Amino acid sequence: MRLVVVTQEVDPASPVLGATVPKLRALAARVDELVVIADSAVEGVLPENCRVRSFRSPTKAGRGLRFEAALAAELVRRPKPAAVLAHMCPIYAVLAAPLARPAGAKVLLWFTHWRASGLLRLAERMSTTVVSVDRRSFPLESRKIVPIGHGIDLADFACVDRARDGGMRLVALGRTSPSKGLETVIRAVAEVPDAQLAIHGPSLTDEERRHRDDLTSLVAELGLRQRVLVGEPIPREAVPALLAAADALVNNMRAGAPDKVVYEAAATCMPVLASNPIFDALLPAELRFPREDAAALAERIRGLDSLDLATIGRELCATVLRDHSVESWAAQIVELAGR
Repeated sequence: MRLVVVTQEVDPASPVLGATVPKLRALAARVDELVVIADSAVEGVLPENCRVRSFRSPTKAGRGLRFEAALAAELVRRPKPAAVLAHMCPIYAVLAAPLARPAGAKVLLWFTHWRASGLLRLAERMSTTVVSVDRRSFPLESRKIVPIGHGIDLADFACVDRARDGGMRLVALGRTSPSKGLETVIRAVAEVPDAQLAIHGPSLTDEERRHRDDLTSLVAELGLRQRVLVGEPIPREAVPALLAAADALVNNMRAGAPDKVVYEAAATCMPVLASNPIFDALLPAELRFPREDAAALAERIRGLDSLDLATIGRELCATVLRDHSVESWAAQIVELAGR
């Protein structure tokens, strides 16, 4: 089987898209040839049966033309690709469908986010199948949705035995977007004197850069400089060590987008406090809190001391292994491509 994947970036060190690389490797292990069409790619990070084609261009029109040319060239090669997988960006599915579907190749759209758009609605109509973590992680109603889990590389995120040395070391990872609810997390930590919090993530837009400044100002305003760090993004390969050094992850992402870091933390046997209802199948009630409720989150943080965190962590790890491994994710993509 030949499979084409369209993604924005192939770089294992990327703080945002680094997790794409293990998924590509897992797909490559299940097909004869994997073709990756990307804006940019680091050389030498994919298996030998992978070929990478770039559509990088200084203009939007140029990127579109180069993308179409790269895909057209792959569709006429034999054996023809079974499917084109558009990774996260709906525009990839919209551009691919008019070429791929008449050529007999399926179009699969992988999308997991809370934001609906006219472009996403068009991509849903033009795709053969929509794949997402959960039915609730795709923001539109559709009979095409197939939930397949998140695809976590358990080789990178192994179970860790954590030794408490006093206090509660919390970590929050992700872009400094208002949608992450980090202000609420900071206010909750302010109510728990023995809690420390490290926030790490990129700021890729003007809004995210402004919000990072707002978070830093809030930390100063609340007198938390000794307990709360609004830090820089860290390379993808440094995330496991960061998780191993903390006691719990806090995630206050708005409903509809199940942050992969929640599953990565759970894979390391780390307890996770989260507000998103989509985690109800992963997290017990004592680890969930109402979104934007700092008092409730503070109560959950204090309550961690009364829980058997080691047992909870092992149970979370087992759930990720069963439902969200990268191997399971890739196997289901290949199955859908071959139907």
